[in-house]
Order: sequence, then structure tokens, then C-alpha cells
Amino acid sequence: MTAVQEVLIIEDEFGLVEFLRIELELQGYAVAVATTGTEGLERFREAPSDIVLLDWMLPDVDGIEVCKVLRARSEVPIIFLTARGAVVDRVSGLEAGADDYLVKPFAIEELLARMRALMRRGERRVQVEEIPGSQYQFGDVSVDVTHRRVRKDGALVELTVREFDLLMVLWEHRGEVLSRQQLLHQVWGFETPVDTNVVDVYIGYLRHKLDEEKKYIRTVRGLGYSLRGDPS
Repeated sequence: MTAVQEVLIIEDEFGLVEFLRIELELQGYAVAVATTGTEGLERFREAPSDIVLLDWMLPDVDGIEVCKVLRARSEVPIIFLTARGAVVDRVSGLEAGADDYLVKPFAIEELLARMRALMRRGERRVQVEEIPGSQYQFGDVSVDVTHRRVRKDGALVELTVREFDLLMVLWEHRGEVLSRQQLLHQVWGFETPVDTNVVDVYIGYLRHKLDEEKKYIRTVRGLGYSLRGDPS
């Protein structure tokens, strides 16, 4: 029997909470609710959920800070549900560690679809981790896919979940030029009007940690990015 997946809603708008609770329970999810950021963090600490739906404007700690704390503790999928729809807000949410960002008002069908996409992506990540002996090497960078570890010149480099996933997509398509929209879709797992500058930000993070001389990750002006096919 498949285990029931639990959704933690961190939201202080009562009407929206009740609407989400009814819709999610109809879909077979178990639902936990917190109306403040502090309560949400405490609930997650006591009983981690499978996915978190997070409001930005909370009465105590704002959603960005809650997101950062959750991401530091866990790889749980996080979706922002907020009225803040400016590009800078979307990018800030993703940079804080969120996996997706929906602007209110939204269609429940879209939210459910995005939740399912994030769940599937998590399952695929577990499957990849279970492949024995998955080792890649390019130049002075080595990647152990099984344990999600990266080394440069033999020294361990700490990558975030998103940075590692971005590196893996570039590796899988090495020699190809991937557009920012393609990378956003493959790494973050959704198609959305979020400004693709978030991809540039994460490319910058990878370069800072692994490729400051820009030997491996190539920028193709007007098109996107590519990991060199022969990065020796």
C-alpha cells in the first residue's frame, strides 16, 4: 500500500487554508496547518512533511526566512503561494531554496500538477542515487552521483541540491547548448514565467565553486550554457 503523503500548509489566510485542506484531502493527501512561520518550523521539526506550501507574508517570520531554515534542514519540496508576483520576488523565493512559486490567485489544478511534478522529481533523484559506481570526471572535478558528492582537486565541495542538479543536467547534455528556459524546466522541474535570470545566478554559484576560470561551463551569448564536451 502506498504511504499517504503529508502536506504542510504554512499560511495565515483562513479561507485559503480551508479551501486547500478540502481539495488536498480529496486528492488523498494528509494535511497539517500552521498559521505562523514559527509554528510551521516547529511542526516540521516534530514531524517532517512530504511537501510544504508556504506563504510569504506571515505574521511573525516572513516566508523567505522560513524557506531558508527549511532548506537548511531538509530537501523537502517547497512551493511558495503568495500575492507577490514581481520578478524580483519570484527570483528571491527560488534563491531562498523554494522549488516552485505560484502567485495568488491560482488554479487548484495547476497547484496539484506542480506538486505531482515535484514529487516525481524527488523519486527520480532517489533512483539515480541508488545506481552503484556512478562516477564522472572532467578536468580536476570529479562527481560521485551515488552519494551526490563533488570534489575539485581532490577537495570536497559542498553543493546545494539545486546546484548539484544543475551540474548533472549540464553533464547529461555535455557538448549541447541548453537555453535558460530548458535549464529552468529540467532543474527546477516546471515551466513558469519566473525570470530565467535565476539560472544565471545558479550558474554563477557553480562557477564560483568549481570553475572560476570558466574552463568547463561555457556561456553561448543569446542562447544559453553548455558544459564542454571535452573538458580536459
